[in-house]
Amino acid sequence: MEQSFHYKNRVLSEWVDYNGHMNDAEYNRAFSLATDAFIDYIGLDETARDKYAYTIFTLETHVCYLKEMHEDEPFEISARVLDYDAKRTHLFLTMKNQHGEMTATLEEMLMGMDQRTGLPSAFPDEVEQKIRSVYQLHADQEHPKQAGRTIGIRRK
Repeated sequence: MEQSFHYKNRVLSEWVDYNGHMNDAEYNRAFSLATDAFIDYIGLDETARDKYAYTIFTLETHVCYLKEMHEDEPFEISARVLDYDAKRTHLFLTMKNQHGEMTATLEEMLMGMDQRTGLPSAFPDEVEQKIRSVYQLHADQEHPKQAGRTIGIRRK
């Protein structure tokens, strides 16, 4: 059976702000590093990007900050494909601390790009197959609470 994707790191001292916890921009950095690792995981590492003349761009992201992270605190980020088509992947990343508590989530839309034309293009077959297998791992799970949210002030 396919293994889930996991990225591990820890909060670096330069990621901590004047409030004594991980700065909001650094959550984004951690998620970006995890996204890069996920792209490698689905078969688009540097060698494959050169081979296929193909890459992935991020079109949109949405972060939810749920719990503070502090200097040197270990974390793990897991990935779930919520949806995909021939050239796009709707990805949902979850960050958890060393106690398994959810500390942040990032929802993002990724687009496959042909590097020769600079235009959106279908995933190479091997990459699409890997994306499909990651999607199928979690297809029967409940939709994450933080996914699909919009920002706004709720009025009563």
